[in-house]
Amino acid sequence: MPKLFGGTFIGLLVTPIKMQLGPLMNGIVNNEVFVPAPAFTFPGTLEVLAKYQTAAKTQGIDPLGWAFPPLSYAAGQVLAQAVEGAKSLDHKAIADYMRSHTFHTVVGDITFGKDGEWVKSRVVFTQFQNVTGNTLDQFVDTTREVVVWPKEYKSGDLIYPYAKAKQM
Repeated sequence: MPKLFGGTFIGLLVTPIKMQLGPLMNGIVNNEVFVPAPAFTFPGTLEVLAKYQTAAKTQGIDPLGWAFPPLSYAAGQVLAQAVEGAKSLDHKAIADYMRSHTFHTVVGDITFGKDGEWVKSRVVFTQFQNVTGNTLDQFVDTTREVVVWPKEYKSGDLIYPYAKAKQM
């Protein structure tokens, strides 16, 4: 039996898989870049999520509505702040500005390094815990997909080894 089992379960295509697997998701460790956990609530986060989720529900798409919209909105915020800060539409001027400033967004503060990557990674690891059925409502927040790492975003403890998590 493996000690730890996981992968990447994010986005629109995974929602029906989560529902189909239901309790079989228990113990699986997942990596995410945004989850609707308390530690990920920044100024404007809830408003963006509410607006997007309302539109997605009306159109019958994206039943969870939180995997990508906050990051997409934040990308627009970064670009707008960089254009305004650089006072230019020149790509080099914008890129130089982006590598030397911190941006305040709906996913928190973002600072880029010289290589264009985030200075501080925001990849988090979650674990599915206490999933009991095959309904969508179990996945609308992080009560059953808890953030287990890193410590500053943690909302629950990792159940280890995998066999122990399967017993939940």
